[in-house]
Amino acid sequence: MNAKIPLTLVCSAALAFACGPRARNDAAAATRNDAARVARVDESTPLAPALDVTVDRAVHFSFQVVNHGKKRLEVSFPDGRTHDVVVLDTLGREVWRWSEGRMFTQAMQNRVLRTSDLLLYEEEWETPTPGKYVAVATLASRNFPVERRVEFVVPQM
Repeated sequence: MNAKIPLTLVCSAALAFACGPRARNDAAAATRNDAARVARVDESTPLAPALDVTVDRAVHFSFQVVNHGKKRLEVSFPDGRTHDVVVLDTLGREVWRWSEGRMFTQAMQNRVLRTSDLLLYEEEWETPTPGKYVAVATLASRNFPVERRVEFVVPQM
């Protein structure tokens, strides 16, 4: 009788794991994993992100990350993608992603940031449609992932 209890518990755990939530596709899984990494960032991180959005015929993004700490930092990236910029509509659906369709090296890389050093990434969304959006810029760092969100409007031209 006692031998059946552990077997029942193992089977129940396996069933719960197998029936757990899963992403519908690879893009959703990557987005969820990126969001989870950013959510775990300690609020006392010495890196300060800033995102400037300028709208004219295109939308220009200027993503800056500054080391405000007192020590130098070594920021690690798992591959050639150091950052990403995603544009979401008012319903939270992805409208544009800078890294979509781009290829990145598979080589890990590190960047050393001394105090007050700046990482600057400038990107452009060339064919925006009019509407209200949220730009989400993320640093794809393994050890210091940070994110910045900015709302903006693309007017009728």
